[in-house]
Amino acid sequence: QVQLVESGGGLVQPGGSLRLSCVASANIFSSNAMAWYRQAPGNQRTLVATITRGGATKYADFVKGRFTISRDNAKNTVYLEMNTLKPEDTAVYYCNVYREIFSVDAYWGQGTQVTVSS
Repeated sequence: QVQLVESGGGLVQPGGSLRLSCVASANIFSSNAMAWYRQAPGNQRTLVATITRGGATKYADFVKGRFTISRDNAKNTVYLEMNTLKPEDTAVYYCNVYREIFSVDAYWGQGTQVTVSS
């Protein structure tokens, strides 16, 4: 059974920080690169950052230098440390396995809302 549970979102002022967490079921976490995605109102879901099983990371240009993705393989958990937040970072953030394309019936967790506003 696939399960993804995101947490850690909230309301933060511009320039602030948040740390998101995602607990994944072991059957998908242990054998896959993981990723964080986000979806702002009216927009498609967008890839934010990826991390391989070995810890290699990649970031979208719009978060480079501000966000850090990490994973704890013992806890089946992936994190997203977000610093210097901007209003345009406002979105629902989701974690999932890394895929370039998802099928229309792919499983997604409930996500966690991040709102950056003064």
